[in-house]
Amino acid sequence: MNRENQVRQSLQAIERAMQDLALWQAAPPEPEAFFSTEPFCVDSMRAEEWLQWVLLPRMMALLDAGAALPTRFMIAPYFEEALKDTQPNCMPLLVLLQHLDSLLNNPPG
Repeated sequence: MNRENQVRQSLQAIERAMQDLALWQAAPPEPEAFFSTEPFCVDSMRAEEWLQWVLLPRMMALLDAGAALPTRFMIAPYFEEALKDTQPNCMPLLVLLQHLDSLLNNPPG
């Protein structure tokens, strides 16, 4: 399986894990939340909101467009910290985020 398909499957697994953990939301944050210039929109969104409404759609758009994927990528540490006090059962999600980090930090050869 090529890297793009692996990344797509990883993103889909992250979505399913978020749904299983009841982190998936039916409605997006307020439009102003998307104008943040802070990393992960930390000043306007919770970590899981950023993951659902910013990262997953942007990564899927890159895949759909056949665009280059990032090769320096590390989000799992942020989520380990952001979810540690609010989501005690988030280990399945963290494992999937670590896998995504690994896929994107190993550029195609």
